[in-house]
Amino acid sequence: MDVPAGLAGSASSPAACVPSPIEEVRDERLGAVRLLLKRDDLIHPEISGNKWRKLKYNPRSGRVLTFGGAYSNHIRAVAAAGAAYGFETIGVIRGEEHLPLNPSLAYAVGRGMRLTYLDRTAYRSKHTPEVIDALRVEFGDFHLLPEGGSNAAAVRGCAEIPPELDTQLDGGYDLVCCPVGTGGTLAGIAAGLPPGREAVGFSVLKGGEFLTGEVARLQREGLGRVTGGWRVECGFHFGGYARSTPELDAFASDFAVRHGLLLDRIYVAKMMYGVYALARDLAPGTVVVAVITG
Repeated sequence: MDVPAGLAGSASSPAACVPSPIEEVRDERLGAVRLLLKRDDLIHPEISGNKWRKLKYNPRSGRVLTFGGAYSNHIRAVAAAGAAYGFETIGVIRGEEHLPLNPSLAYAVGRGMRLTYLDRTAYRSKHTPEVIDALRVEFGDFHLLPEGGSNAAAVRGCAEIPPELDTQLDGGYDLVCCPVGTGGTLAGIAAGLPPGREAVGFSVLKGGEFLTGEVARLQREGLGRVTGGWRVECGFHFGGYARSTPELDAFASDFAVRHGLLLDRIYVAKMMYGVYALARDLAPGTVVVAVITG
Protein backbone atom coordinates (compact mmCIF):
# COMPACT_ATOMS: atom_id res chain seq x y z
CA MET A 1 0.00 0.00 0.00
CA ASP A 2 1.15 3.52 -0.77
CA VAL A 3 1.64 5.27 2.56
CA PRO A 4 1.90 9.07 2.60
CA ALA A 5 5.31 10.30 3.65
CA GLY A 6 3.89 11.83 6.83
CA LEU A 7 2.95 8.40 8.17
CA ALA A 8 5.64 6.31 6.53
CA GLY A 9 7.97 6.25 9.55
CA SER A 10 10.66 8.58 10.80
CA ALA A 11 13.80 8.52 12.87
CA SER A 12 11.65 8.62 16.02
CA SER A 13 8.78 6.37 14.94
CA PRO A 14 8.58 3.06 13.07
CA ALA A 15 6.72 2.67 9.81
CA ALA A 16 3.18 1.42 9.97
CA CYS A 17 2.41 -2.26 9.46
CA VAL A 18 -0.05 -2.14 6.57
CA PRO A 19 -1.88 -4.11 5.47
CA SER A 20 -2.59 -5.22 9.01
CA PRO A 21 -2.39 -8.98 9.58
CA ILE A 22 -5.33 -11.38 9.65
CA GLU A 23 -5.77 -14.17 12.20
CA GLU A 24 -8.43 -16.84 12.35
CA VAL A 25 -10.44 -17.62 15.48
CA ARG A 26 -11.36 -21.27 15.86
CA ASP A 27 -14.20 -21.59 18.34
CA GLU A 28 -16.91 -24.24 18.46
CA ARG A 29 -19.44 -21.63 19.63
CA LEU A 30 -19.36 -20.11 16.14
CA GLY A 31 -20.72 -23.28 14.57
CA ALA A 32 -20.06 -23.32 10.82
CA VAL A 33 -19.32 -19.56 10.69
CA ARG A 34 -15.69 -18.65 10.03
CA LEU A 35 -14.33 -15.69 12.04
CA LEU A 36 -11.23 -13.75 10.98
CA LEU A 37 -9.63 -10.91 12.94
CA LYS A 38 -8.25 -7.92 11.05
CA ARG A 39 -5.54 -6.86 13.53
CA ASP A 40 -5.51 -3.11 13.05
CA ASP A 41 -4.32 -2.87 16.65
CA LEU A 42 -0.91 -3.99 15.34
CA ILE A 43 -0.56 -1.22 12.73
CA HIS A 44 1.62 1.04 14.89
CA PRO A 45 2.85 0.76 18.50
CA GLU A 46 1.56 4.21 19.51
CA ILE A 47 -0.90 5.26 16.78
CA SER A 48 -2.78 2.01 16.63
CA GLY A 49 -5.79 0.75 14.79
CA ASN A 50 -8.42 3.02 13.37
CA LYS A 51 -6.62 6.06 14.84
CA TRP A 52 -3.77 5.59 12.35
CA ARG A 53 -6.21 5.15 9.48
CA LYS A 54 -8.25 8.22 10.49
CA LEU A 55 -5.14 10.39 10.71
CA LYS A 56 -3.58 9.13 7.48
CA TYR A 57 -5.19 11.70 5.16
CA ASN A 58 -5.75 14.47 7.70
CA PRO A 59 -3.23 17.36 7.71
CA ARG A 60 -0.05 16.48 9.57
CA SER A 61 1.74 19.82 9.66
CA GLY A 62 1.47 23.09 11.49
CA ARG A 63 -0.91 22.98 14.45
CA VAL A 64 -3.71 20.45 15.03
CA LEU A 65 -6.39 20.99 17.67
CA THR A 66 -8.77 18.25 18.72
CA PHE A 67 -11.19 17.29 21.47
CA GLY A 68 -11.58 14.37 23.86
CA GLY A 69 -12.33 13.11 27.32
CA ALA A 70 -9.77 12.67 30.07
CA TYR A 71 -9.13 9.03 29.08
CA SER A 72 -9.45 9.45 25.31
CA ASN A 73 -7.47 7.09 23.08
CA HIS A 74 -7.92 9.67 20.33
CA ILE A 75 -6.10 12.33 22.38
CA ARG A 76 -3.24 9.89 22.99
CA ALA A 77 -2.99 8.98 19.32
CA VAL A 78 -2.97 12.59 18.08
CA ALA A 79 -0.29 13.49 20.62
CA ALA A 80 1.80 10.51 19.55
CA ALA A 81 1.40 11.39 15.88
CA GLY A 82 2.44 14.98 16.52
CA ALA A 83 5.58 13.89 18.37
CA ALA A 84 6.47 11.29 15.75
CA TYR A 85 5.85 13.35 12.64
CA GLY A 86 6.63 16.87 13.79
CA PHE A 87 3.42 18.85 14.12
CA GLU A 88 2.07 20.82 17.06
CA THR A 89 -0.91 19.40 18.96
CA ILE A 90 -3.51 20.92 21.27
CA GLY A 91 -6.00 18.82 23.20
CA VAL A 92 -9.26 20.35 24.43
CA ILE A 93 -10.36 18.15 27.31
CA ARG A 94 -13.91 17.74 28.58
CA GLY A 95 -14.26 18.80 32.23
CA GLU A 96 -11.94 20.44 34.72
CA GLU A 97 -8.23 19.91 35.18
CA HIS A 98 -7.27 17.43 37.88
CA LEU A 99 -3.70 17.11 39.13
CA PRO A 100 -1.76 14.97 39.01
CA LEU A 101 -2.74 14.13 35.44
CA ASN A 102 -4.08 10.65 34.77
CA PRO A 103 -1.83 8.33 32.72
CA SER A 104 -3.59 9.13 29.42
CA LEU A 105 -3.21 12.89 29.74
CA ALA A 106 0.29 12.59 31.19
CA TYR A 107 1.24 10.57 28.13
CA ALA A 108 -0.20 13.25 25.84
CA VAL A 109 1.69 16.02 27.61
CA GLY A 110 4.83 13.89 27.48
CA ARG A 111 4.44 13.78 23.70
CA GLY A 112 4.29 17.57 23.56
CA MET A 113 0.53 18.17 23.48
CA ARG A 114 -0.74 21.36 25.08
CA LEU A 115 -3.93 20.81 27.08
CA THR A 116 -6.81 23.15 27.75
CA TYR A 117 -10.15 22.41 29.37
CA LEU A 118 -13.82 23.17 28.76
CA ASP A 119 -16.48 22.61 31.39
CA ARG A 120 -19.12 20.12 30.35
CA THR A 121 -21.65 22.77 29.35
CA ALA A 122 -19.17 24.57 27.09
CA TYR A 123 -17.90 21.24 25.77
CA ARG A 124 -21.33 20.38 24.41
CA SER A 125 -21.01 23.53 22.26
CA LYS A 126 -17.45 22.76 21.19
CA HIS A 127 -18.16 22.94 17.45
CA THR A 128 -20.01 26.25 17.52
CA PRO A 129 -18.35 29.31 15.95
CA GLU A 130 -18.22 31.02 19.34
CA VAL A 131 -16.14 28.26 20.93
CA ILE A 132 -13.90 27.73 17.90
CA ASP A 133 -13.27 31.47 17.52
CA ALA A 134 -12.29 31.72 21.19
CA LEU A 135 -9.86 28.84 20.75
CA ARG A 136 -8.31 30.55 17.72
CA VAL A 137 -7.83 33.72 19.75
CA GLU A 138 -6.05 31.69 22.42
CA PHE A 139 -3.95 29.40 20.20
CA GLY A 140 -3.78 31.01 16.78
CA ASP A 141 -4.67 29.25 13.55
CA PHE A 142 -5.07 25.46 13.61
CA HIS A 143 -6.48 22.52 11.71
CA LEU A 144 -9.58 21.36 13.57
CA LEU A 145 -9.87 17.60 14.05
CA PRO A 146 -13.22 16.51 15.53
CA GLU A 147 -13.58 14.39 18.63
CA GLY A 148 -12.80 10.80 17.74
CA GLY A 149 -11.11 11.90 14.51
CA SER A 150 -14.10 11.11 12.29
CA ASN A 151 -14.32 13.39 9.26
CA ALA A 152 -14.22 13.08 5.46
CA ALA A 153 -10.48 12.37 5.49
CA ALA A 154 -10.97 9.65 8.10
CA VAL A 155 -13.59 7.99 5.89
CA ARG A 156 -11.03 7.91 3.09
CA GLY A 157 -8.46 6.24 5.35
CA CYS A 158 -10.84 3.61 6.69
CA ALA A 159 -12.16 2.90 3.19
CA GLU A 160 -8.82 1.19 2.51
CA ILE A 161 -9.72 -1.72 4.80
CA PRO A 162 -11.89 -3.64 2.27
CA PRO A 163 -9.30 -3.42 -0.55
CA GLU A 164 -6.75 -4.85 1.87
CA LEU A 165 -9.15 -7.70 2.64
CA ASP A 166 -9.77 -8.29 -1.06
CA THR A 167 -6.04 -8.76 -1.58
CA GLN A 168 -5.37 -10.78 1.56
CA LEU A 169 -8.40 -13.06 1.27
CA ASP A 170 -8.85 -13.02 -2.49
CA GLY A 171 -12.36 -11.68 -1.95
CA GLY A 172 -13.28 -14.59 0.29
CA TYR A 173 -15.33 -12.84 2.96
CA ASP A 174 -18.98 -11.88 3.44
CA LEU A 175 -19.33 -9.56 6.41
CA VAL A 176 -17.05 -6.93 8.00
CA CYS A 177 -17.71 -5.86 11.58
CA CYS A 178 -16.35 -3.01 13.67
CA PRO A 179 -17.19 -1.14 16.87
CA VAL A 180 -18.80 2.29 16.46
CA GLY A 181 -18.21 5.36 18.62
CA THR A 182 -18.33 8.29 16.21
CA GLY A 183 -19.05 6.46 12.94
CA GLY A 184 -15.95 7.18 10.85
CA THR A 185 -14.61 3.64 10.72
CA LEU A 186 -17.94 2.11 9.68
CA ALA A 187 -18.53 4.90 7.14
CA GLY A 188 -15.17 4.15 5.54
CA ILE A 189 -15.47 0.37 5.58
CA ALA A 190 -18.92 0.54 4.00
CA ALA A 191 -17.61 2.97 1.38
CA GLY A 192 -14.85 0.57 0.36
CA LEU A 193 -16.87 -2.63 0.22
CA PRO A 194 -17.22 -4.42 -3.12
CA PRO A 195 -20.70 -5.49 -4.25
CA GLY A 196 -22.24 -8.37 -2.34
CA ARG A 197 -20.51 -7.67 0.97
CA GLU A 198 -22.02 -6.13 4.10
CA ALA A 199 -20.69 -4.07 7.01
CA VAL A 200 -22.10 -4.12 10.53
CA GLY A 201 -21.11 -1.65 13.22
CA PHE A 202 -21.77 -2.25 16.92
CA SER A 203 -22.58 0.89 18.86
CA VAL A 204 -20.63 1.24 22.12
CA LEU A 205 -23.00 4.04 23.16
CA LYS A 206 -26.32 3.73 24.91
CA GLY A 207 -28.95 5.31 22.70
CA GLY A 208 -26.70 4.90 19.68
CA GLU A 209 -29.53 4.94 17.14
CA PHE A 210 -28.37 8.42 16.06
CA LEU A 211 -25.15 6.87 14.73
CA THR A 212 -26.92 5.71 11.57
CA GLY A 213 -27.39 9.36 10.70
CA GLU A 214 -23.78 10.15 11.62
CA VAL A 215 -22.42 7.42 9.37
CA ALA A 216 -24.59 8.69 6.51
CA ARG A 217 -23.42 12.28 7.12
CA LEU A 218 -19.77 11.24 7.08
CA GLN A 219 -20.27 9.34 3.84
CA ARG A 220 -21.93 12.34 2.23
CA GLU A 221 -19.04 14.55 3.32
CA GLY A 222 -16.40 12.07 2.22
CA LEU A 223 -18.00 10.56 -0.87
CA GLY A 224 -20.80 12.87 -1.86
CA ARG A 225 -23.29 10.02 -1.43
CA VAL A 226 -24.48 7.37 1.01
CA THR A 227 -23.68 3.75 0.19
CA GLY A 228 -25.81 0.74 0.97
CA GLY A 229 -24.93 -2.57 2.59
CA TRP A 230 -24.33 -1.43 6.17
CA ARG A 231 -26.16 -1.08 9.46
CA VAL A 232 -25.58 -0.17 13.10
CA GLU A 233 -26.46 -2.68 15.83
CA CYS A 234 -27.46 -0.86 19.03
CA GLY A 235 -28.11 -3.74 21.42
CA PHE A 236 -24.58 -4.45 22.61
CA HIS A 237 -23.57 -1.29 24.48
CA PHE A 238 -23.62 -2.97 27.93
CA GLY A 239 -24.71 0.19 29.72
CA GLY A 240 -23.03 2.78 27.53
CA TYR A 241 -19.63 4.24 26.74
CA ALA A 242 -16.80 2.94 28.95
CA ARG A 243 -19.29 0.85 30.92
CA SER A 244 -19.39 -2.90 31.28
CA THR A 245 -21.34 -5.68 32.94
CA PRO A 246 -20.30 -8.96 34.57
CA GLU A 247 -21.55 -10.73 31.44
CA LEU A 248 -19.25 -8.72 29.15
CA ASP A 249 -16.32 -9.04 31.54
CA ALA A 250 -16.76 -12.81 31.67
CA PHE A 251 -16.95 -13.02 27.88
CA ALA A 252 -13.78 -10.96 27.41
CA SER A 253 -11.88 -12.94 30.06
CA ASP A 254 -12.94 -16.23 28.51
CA PHE A 255 -11.93 -14.98 25.04
CA ALA A 256 -8.47 -14.11 26.37
CA VAL A 257 -8.06 -17.60 27.85
CA ARG A 258 -9.27 -19.36 24.72
CA HIS A 259 -7.54 -17.21 22.09
CA GLY A 260 -4.75 -15.28 23.81
CA LEU A 261 -6.13 -11.84 22.91
CA LEU A 262 -7.15 -9.22 25.45
CA LEU A 263 -10.20 -7.39 24.12
CA ASP A 264 -10.54 -3.68 24.87
CA ARG A 265 -13.70 -3.43 27.01
CA ILE A 266 -14.75 0.01 25.73
CA TYR A 267 -14.95 -0.91 22.05
CA VAL A 268 -13.72 -4.27 20.84
CA ALA A 269 -15.21 -6.59 23.46
CA LYS A 270 -18.69 -5.21 22.77
CA MET A 271 -18.28 -5.77 19.05
CA MET A 272 -16.98 -9.30 19.57
CA TYR A 273 -19.83 -10.22 21.88
CA GLY A 274 -22.20 -8.96 19.18
CA VAL A 275 -20.41 -10.96 16.49
CA TYR A 276 -20.85 -14.17 18.47
CA ALA A 277 -24.53 -13.35 19.01
CA LEU A 278 -25.10 -12.66 15.31
CA ALA A 279 -23.22 -15.79 14.28
CA ARG A 280 -26.12 -17.90 15.52
CA ASP A 281 -28.30 -16.48 12.74
CA LEU A 282 -25.75 -16.52 9.90
CA ALA A 283 -25.74 -19.12 7.16
CA PRO A 284 -23.21 -21.95 7.47
CA GLY A 285 -19.98 -21.07 5.71
CA THR A 286 -20.35 -17.30 6.21
CA VAL A 287 -16.96 -15.61 6.59
CA VAL A 288 -16.96 -12.74 9.09
CA VAL A 289 -14.08 -10.30 9.45
CA ALA A 290 -13.95 -8.46 12.80
CA VAL A 291 -11.75 -5.37 12.75
CA ILE A 292 -9.74 -5.04 15.97
CA THR A 293 -9.63 -1.26 16.06
CA GLY A 294 -7.29 -0.81 19.02
